[in-house]
Amino acid sequence: MAPTPTPPAQPGRRTRGARSHRAPGRRRLLPGLVLGVLLAGSLAGIGAAAALRDGATAERATARPEQYSAALPFDLPDTRTLRSSGKLVFAHYFTPYPLSLDNQPPRSDYYSRNYLTADGEKGKHRAYGGLLRDRPLPAGPQTGEWELAHLRQEVRTARDAGLDGFTVDLLSQRGRNWERVQLLMRAAAEEDPGFRIQLMPDMTSLSTTPAALADSLAQLARHPSAHRLADGRLVVSPFKAEEKDPAWWQRTMDELRTRHGVRTALVPLFLDFTPDRERYAAISHGFSEWGSRTYHRQSGATADAARAHKLGKIWMQPVSVQDARPNQGVYDEAGNTETLRASWGAALASGADWVQLTTWNDYSEGTHFAPSLHNGYAYLDLSSYYLTRFKTGAWPKIVRDTLYLTSRVQFAGDRPPAAAQPKVIEPREGTAPPRDAVEVLSFLTAPAQIRTGTGGVKGAYEAPSGVHAQLLPLRTGHSEATVVRDGVTTTTVASRYPVRRPIDRQDLQYYAVTSGRSQR
Repeated sequence: MAPTPTPPAQPGRRTRGARSHRAPGRRRLLPGLVLGVLLAGSLAGIGAAAALRDGATAERATARPEQYSAALPFDLPDTRTLRSSGKLVFAHYFTPYPLSLDNQPPRSDYYSRNYLTADGEKGKHRAYGGLLRDRPLPAGPQTGEWELAHLRQEVRTARDAGLDGFTVDLLSQRGRNWERVQLLMRAAAEEDPGFRIQLMPDMTSLSTTPAALADSLAQLARHPSAHRLADGRLVVSPFKAEEKDPAWWQRTMDELRTRHGVRTALVPLFLDFTPDRERYAAISHGFSEWGSRTYHRQSGATADAARAHKLGKIWMQPVSVQDARPNQGVYDEAGNTETLRASWGAALASGADWVQLTTWNDYSEGTHFAPSLHNGYAYLDLSSYYLTRFKTGAWPKIVRDTLYLTSRVQFAGDRPPAAAQPKVIEPREGTAPPRDAVEVLSFLTAPAQIRTGTGGVKGAYEAPSGVHAQLLPLRTGHSEATVVRDGVTTTTVASRYPVRRPIDRQDLQYYAVTSGRSQR
């Protein structure tokens, strides 16, 4: 019998970020695993069962490095080449959502029974139709140290995509989330000694003192995977650093230095890098912010990075896919892949030194880049393209026709019956206007015709070589796109999940699929 999972820590359900004109508010409603023995064989929720039934066989997250480029429109440089760059790319790792919580079969595991269905966890998420709308790409039960094996798999997946490491969200200083941080650091060291784990104390969840936080950070600093600068300083990048004043952080660093012999490079992450944050400059190695999740609010990055650089600090730029939070009743309009492309564009234009993908795996906010049931590898594969430009300074050559198809599985304005979902999800104030569209994002070696189908309606258009985005009307049913050049089909892609009407609950994330993997 698989070990019974220990419930994640519950650090007070604090608000993770006030809402501002640019930085979306994060309310940290942590998953609460039910104490006691989970009933193996319990029926999966309707939503989870449908997701696993409707989707094609999910791609595995264990692709060997030499095979990885075959799924991409370009040849990804090897790890050594990418790491020779002074630019670093991390992804924000959120400990409550590992690949598996109980090592059970995906159709009946904790995600399926309790997070993807409205009736899970004794109905505590019923008002908004369930805690999650997506989940990690199912890994399946394993023998032995299965949690460690799964974390090593996540390190491999990130490394193979070109990432340098994870920024790990420190939600607590004891309990299950704390233990998972330590296990992640062990996994990184065992899987890839060059993979870095940057420590990110979450100041919306931690209630601590400088001395106590220093003790915890010093404990993690003993791991060889802890991110350090070339001069040996431990990198600490607190989330919502403005929760404490510069003097508080100085005391924390003093405690680390005097009692533990650990020198620190502080990189505060603010919800919004406003001018008054410059008072942290005297104690900081660099700055970062949480950023926006909508495509028309990425232009401020250049000015933010310039201010950081003028102060002699490095800048870590946030890059995001989307943001949809059922439990908070709010979402940002991502515009298919437009937010992803715009935020990567901001990182390139701003001269950022580091990038943080926000997030790797926070499924409760729908911000994940990690391979998932609904999106496969699509968003991570796209990031590998922009990551290569960020690290090498040159756009990679497109050598394989590749299509990325994105759309929602329902119309943005549709509402479920009030009895099924009393708490509806509304657009965040200031976000881009909601749109109903299918996007075909093409990476072509040469101009070609792209033949499309949306809900049975056929069409075609001429696409140029290089990268091109084309919007099509959203219709019920499936969508598809095919590249035809000189009468020959070079690649094709089709959605795995249909657009439906009517709906029984809101799901306002964009689903993605790539022709680079759907054929494999």
